Amino acid sequence: MTKQALILFAHGARAASWAAPFERLRDLTRARRPDVRVELAFLELMEPRLPAMVAALAAEDVTAITVVPVFLGQGGHVLRDLPLMVDQLRVDHPQLVFNVVGAAGEDPAVLNALTDYCVTSLERA
Repeated sequence: MTKQALILFAHGARAASWAAPFERLRDLTRARRPDVRVELAFLELMEPRLPAMVAALAAEDVTAITVVPVFLGQGGHVLRDLPLMVDQLRVDHPQLVFNVVGAAGEDPAVLNALTDYCVTSLERA
């Protein structure tokens, strides 16, 4: 039986408050998918980092991990850094199946939601 996990992957920042919206996103996602382990991991500057989160999930018998880059675009971190990290994670955890999707901000539904927010901001101004 496949035990799935979903990792929301964000950049990280020095200010702890920066993580708050990502933590809310994680919590909302958990509420929508209680059958899937949903976690948050960071590229740098914050903990847990992606390799540590994957190791923790592997220790809990997770067998499949989907990584969602919570970035607006496919910049260097998503195009270069993340694939290198996942390649190493595949070597370190050959028992896991990894799926990495595109940056959240590249998805049409996310762009439409952001457009709605921008347009309705005119009404709030």
